[in-house]
Amino acid sequence: MSETPAEEQSSLREDRPSLREDRQSTPFLVLQFFIFPMAIVAVCVAVFVVFGLISAEGKNPRQHLAEVRAGGGLFNIKRWQAAFALANALEAERDLARKDPAFVDEVVALYEESKEDDPLVRRYLALALGRLGDRRAVPVLTKTLDEGGRDTDSQTLIYAIWALGSIGDPASAPTLLRLAGSEDRGVRKTAVHALGVFPGEEPHAALARALDDAADDVRWNAAVALARRGDGRATPVLLQMMDRAHLSRVEVPSTAGTERLAPDQVDAAVLQAVSSAPALSDPALRAALESLRAGDPSLKVREAARIALDSPEE
Repeated sequence: MSETPAEEQSSLREDRPSLREDRQSTPFLVLQFFIFPMAIVAVCVAVFVVFGLISAEGKNPRQHLAEVRAGGGLFNIKRWQAAFALANALEAERDLARKDPAFVDEVVALYEESKEDDPLVRRYLALALGRLGDRRAVPVLTKTLDEGGRDTDSQTLIYAIWALGSIGDPASAPTLLRLAGSEDRGVRKTAVHALGVFPGEEPHAALARALDDAADDVRWNAAVALARRGDGRATPVLLQMMDRAHLSRVEVPSTAGTERLAPDQVDAAVLQAVSSAPALSDPALRAALESLRAGDPSLKVREAARIALDSPEE
């Protein structure tokens, strides 16, 4: 559901290219609520990332991978900067795993070696593996999740879950099904999103159960996935996602406890519901789309609603 984690799914990929494309650009409302402990930390990270990206211009994925190995800089910051740059570079190198098969093995090996490293390195390497989309990464990613205990950093788990969803290998479905019942809201939300790419009765049943989750964003991920499957049970949640009055009351975790959705997050929820609605032939959804087209404050939402209304019913 789609922004990148640097800001919170192979035969299966070949059979369902549009879903793989959605997963490759990272999930909607999955990682965008990540929280840094203090605002000053976020500012410092942003500065380091900007300067890291400037120095990374013109480099290819192999050069970034070499820099991840080499590291350097204050607190070895160049290591995670290089991992971040590698993940970004792979956004434009979707077929690198096919052109250079050895590259995947090297990233997998480096991911395994990074277990005791800065968590940022491991997260961005997981993101890189997800963008490579090669099933050879599945064993190490599932190992991260299977070994993750109460003391394991949840954001690192979330990146690994997203990567498995992006790869879309059925072998990872049992792990994702288990994590869809996690007590951690972020882990549960990401697992539900990842399961959206998997066919079969068990993933479908898990998505249906998630419609009753206590967390709004978990329900949203489930509804979007179910709508794409043509399951009308998603309709009530999609209607809530298109209701700005409802969204204005939604609260998400923050450093202060909870906070209301930001305007861009509200727009993201509405847009995802709008894009999913045409998959369901439901008069209530059509009426909501007509209302958005006629008077939503966002020009982007009005245009999305117009396109949805003009789309042939699936």
